Amino acid sequence: MSDASPPALRLTIDGDALAANWRWLRDRGCAAACGAAVKADGYGLGARETVARLSRAGCRDFFVSSWAEAAALGPLPDGCALSVLHGVREADMAAALAGQARPVLNSPAQVARWKAAGGGTCDAMVDTGINRLGLRADELGLLGGLAIDTLMSHLACADEPGHPLNETQRARFAEIVATMPARRASLANSAGVCIGADYAFDLTRPGLALYGGVPRVEAQGHIRPVALVEAEVIQLRAVTTGETVGYGATWTATRDSRIAVLNIGYADGYARAFSNTGRVRAGEAWLPVVGRVSMDLIAVDATGADVAEGDWLALDPDLAEAARRSGASQYELLTGLGRRYQRRWT
Repeated sequence: MSDASPPALRLTIDGDALAANWRWLRDRGCAAACGAAVKADGYGLGARETVARLSRAGCRDFFVSSWAEAAALGPLPDGCALSVLHGVREADMAAALAGQARPVLNSPAQVARWKAAGGGTCDAMVDTGINRLGLRADELGLLGGLAIDTLMSHLACADEPGHPLNETQRARFAEIVATMPARRASLANSAGVCIGADYAFDLTRPGLALYGGVPRVEAQGHIRPVALVEAEVIQLRAVTTGETVGYGATWTATRDSRIAVLNIGYADGYARAFSNTGRVRAGEAWLPVVGRVSMDLIAVDATGADVAEGDWLALDPDLAEAARRSGASQYELLTGLGRRYQRRWT
């Protein structure tokens, strides 16, 4: 018999919204197939369930960072394929040769390793300007003799409208694709999908927008929130005019106030950057975060609101707005979610 009490934190993940976001991204890519990045445990929401939900919606191509992430997914749904974006270290070869997923070869050393092992079908990454992972254009001849399913590149500035590097990378990639015998070509992430169909090629690889992030203005009004975080009020207290709240005394009451203390903090992914700038919803009212966010607690000004101890209050589900308020990226807000939540899919 377990004597554990249920957590005072809830994370509700909207599977219908996830699927709807994928369908919008698929349609935005026109004739291109639409895959899904499920690295970092599905951006913090749960990779296994994400794959299950999206495969039922029609997604067939999935992407993780490492072979450990590939193993954690377990068996894939029928007809689905998995690519490991970070390629193959020597320590990964046994897992890679087992055939659960395709490696995305990123460097001459990885290409040589795969060839020496007699590896089968693979993917490959070419660098067109991000200077992160990927073969240089003058190294692509090393891929000769390999069966390449998908030739990939990655945009550096897709979330920056009008940035000239976007078109430069697209044009470079198009030139390379014309010379390579790969079955498919893939360039666009979530933001790349939003730029336009010229960036879609044969396969898109969205991540952030699947999970409710808005990477560019074109996605506003189309991408639905997926994750809802709720925290329980564990104490209400009266704070008189002139008293302060929290570490560092960074907030001072300008009136007699009613402060609600919630069981969530930066250990749960609610960043210190939300101190004195975040907001929490109680019914239709938005309550401001007051004082510093601490490891396990935040305080909100509930003066005049119908809030009681034991109530559940929702954090802002609008990732773009939360990112604006905190200065953190939408990616950080999702992937930083901790493990102390009651998690449920709807």
